[in-house]
Amino acid sequence: MLFRLISFALLVSMISPVTAQQSMSAGSGAITATIPSGLAEAIRDRTDRLREGQTHIVRGERIIAGNLVSQYYEAQQFHSDWSDATRYAQLLAALEDLRLDGLDPDDYHLAVLHSFNADTERGRVLTMDEQADREVLAMDAMLLAVHHLYHGKVHPQRLSSEWNFSERPVNGADPLGQLAAAIDSGRIRESFDAARPQHPWYARGRERLAEYRRIAAAGGWPTVPDGPVLKPGMSDARVPVLRQRLSITRDYSSGTTGAAASADAAADELYDIALEAAVKGFQERHGLGADGVIGPGTRNALNVPVQARIDQIRVNLERARWTLHEIKGEFVLVDVAGFYVSYFNNDEPVWTSRVVVGRQGRETPIFKSKITYVVLNPTWTIPSGILAKDKLPILQRDAGALKRSNIRVLDAAGREVDPHAVNWHQYSASRLPPYQFRQDPGADNALGRVKIMFPNPHSVYLHDTPSKNLFDEPTRLFSSGCIRVQNALELAERVLGEPARWNQTTLQAAIATGATQTINLPRPLPVLILYWTAQPRPDGQIIFRADVYGRDAATLQALDSDFALPAAPIR
Repeated sequence: MLFRLISFALLVSMISPVTAQQSMSAGSGAITATIPSGLAEAIRDRTDRLREGQTHIVRGERIIAGNLVSQYYEAQQFHSDWSDATRYAQLLAALEDLRLDGLDPDDYHLAVLHSFNADTERGRVLTMDEQADREVLAMDAMLLAVHHLYHGKVHPQRLSSEWNFSERPVNGADPLGQLAAAIDSGRIRESFDAARPQHPWYARGRERLAEYRRIAAAGGWPTVPDGPVLKPGMSDARVPVLRQRLSITRDYSSGTTGAAASADAAADELYDIALEAAVKGFQERHGLGADGVIGPGTRNALNVPVQARIDQIRVNLERARWTLHEIKGEFVLVDVAGFYVSYFNNDEPVWTSRVVVGRQGRETPIFKSKITYVVLNPTWTIPSGILAKDKLPILQRDAGALKRSNIRVLDAAGREVDPHAVNWHQYSASRLPPYQFRQDPGADNALGRVKIMFPNPHSVYLHDTPSKNLFDEPTRLFSSGCIRVQNALELAERVLGEPARWNQTTLQAAIATGATQTINLPRPLPVLILYWTAQPRPDGQIIFRADVYGRDAATLQALDSDFALPAAPIR
């Protein structure tokens, strides 16, 4: 049932509107005269079996979306859609093109569908049963493909219980009729294109995947040998290899830098200014310190095999299919793996800042919500998890440690408790003390001078921090799950959306009073906490990031596994 509803929503969204009556007539009118009645009967026979849940195998391939395939042909009175050679060729071409989405066309029966063509090209006439098998297999392929392009092949809920991105709603009165009209009019490729996320990020990702597959087909890139740290101005036999490696990924171009080719080996081995600029660009793209020095970290990034980068792009194209349909208009996006937060307007970031996210064991969750208010001069109440893991052991060693950080101990009535009067050793992670631990506003408050709030079950929010030095680190895994923002006051101004009332001057003035103040947004603003380890840039390059939470492998494994319909609705 879930697959049918999701697919219905997709079919409505991907095909230009037509009325139900027009759809049915378009799907059944012109075909009736050219399709033998025996073929319709053979299709009906398969439809009956599929409706009853029977497994149907076509040349070793199992019909997967049998329930939806049967509903489609019942609505079309068992007319054939794929006996037409032109339409069939369009379908095969559209399935082949799925490679650029990071999907495997053979997951959609492509090889077997080609085998029917091979038979006819050899002059062999397909039997009626073979024609009917080709028919239901082709329809299964199309339904699966457009479903996966729209929703993703992998169920993200099975990878993370935190996932709360909803399925797209069902719209329209006759999606099956609209599908029939699209097929009948030859809009096969257009249907595939419309199912893809209509977002420039996705189109760029497909282009970068095509580029990296061309690199792989040409033999990949050379390995930069191990050796001493390589710095600008040095001469080294590895420099020509480094130059070649960066040329392949378009980080280095002698034509644009003005560097002249030279047959002189000494000049060729000089780590010059042009190559230094290319190395810094590469380092920036890979989340490394952009110092131009080839140490172990940079060399390891240079030597990642091209196939690993292809897989990284594929994984993130799948993540894009999960989310990019919802990324429209104005919103805040946190890229956990990239350590950035951005404010988006009209599909592109208009403001970006560095962030610190959760360290190993305290990972920042991946979810969506809506920002509803901003707090200036916030207090900080220590969450139970941080209290159990971090603060209670400190109290047990030194009862006055928290008070020196302006953290007060409060009882249930809000009265302050002397921490020296409490036996902290009687408490543990499984038996927390019955107190509230609150840090007053101030320069050393853990939340800084502003926090940006959005409802969620994880107690996660965006906030300022007094620890500004951590933003200089290339890998910023230091928090307990919340997101620390380098330029939090700038983000607060943008999310409040009232620059005449709330701008940097007025916000600073309000903070200067020292009073805690809550400011409600005029309207809730979407916030998406996502995880990208590969992101295509508008300039034609692609950013790669380390898989800091180790999530790529599970997604890749699921992406390369057989697709299975969910046994029950996944929420």
